[in-house]
Amino acid sequence: MIDLHGHYLPGLDDGPADLATAVAMCRLAAAGGCDTVVVTPHLRRDEWPEVTPGRIREATAALQAAVGPSPRLLPGAEIRVDSDLLADLAAPGRVLPLGDSPALLLELDPWGLGPDPVALVHELRHAGWIPVIAHPEHIPFLAGDPELVAHLVAAGARLQITAASLLGEAGRGAREHARALVDEGLAALVASDAHGVDWRPPGLARARAEVARQWGEARATELFETAPAALFAGAPQARGAGETA
Repeated sequence: MIDLHGHYLPGLDDGPADLATAVAMCRLAAAGGCDTVVVTPHLRRDEWPEVTPGRIREATAALQAAVGPSPRLLPGAEIRVDSDLLADLAAPGRVLPLGDSPALLLELDPWGLGPDPVALVHELRHAGWIPVIAHPEHIPFLAGDPELVAHLVAAGARLQITAASLLGEAGRGAREHARALVDEGLAALVASDAHGVDWRPPGLARARAEVARQWGEARATELFETAPAALFAGAPQARGAGETA
């Protein structure tokens, strides 16, 4: 499995504070069924202005050297969305996609401030990007507007829900919203959004087993394996609802 959203790099954001914890997280990810992990510290956030694509790449290489060959680590970022995002995308070196894919992991403002999300998705798709919306079940303005969520997916967004939400470990509301997205065929991907060893730990095996139990093995394979892998190939299997194969 590919975990395409996790805060594994030490000392950059609200992920692990030190290298030993980061290495332990990587070991947990591998034990939890992940052979590839995309490390995605917060990017374009005022709290961590020193986080840059270059620093993320350097820290990823250093962590891989400390961990060894498994799991494979790819550089990425959880990118804060604001009115300057499109301009930053047009400038080289300011924004980092997931690995070498055309996918951007986007962190929307919780209350819907900033650019219109549907228009933004249209712009990004037109420019050749695949917009992946991080943890929509935790975003109040999305969780309260199912019609808007459907419009985002129809416009070409992929919705990434968090494993802990599906397992009921992130609160009742997050669990209900996440499961509704799977029920309605709107969820495209599941990731850990790991931040530490104890709080929101890495690993996807338990969430995959829960999805297989509730929605069947084929749906679990899609959410945890084929759809994440297809993102890196730019393939249509990573589509959202509303698109056809």
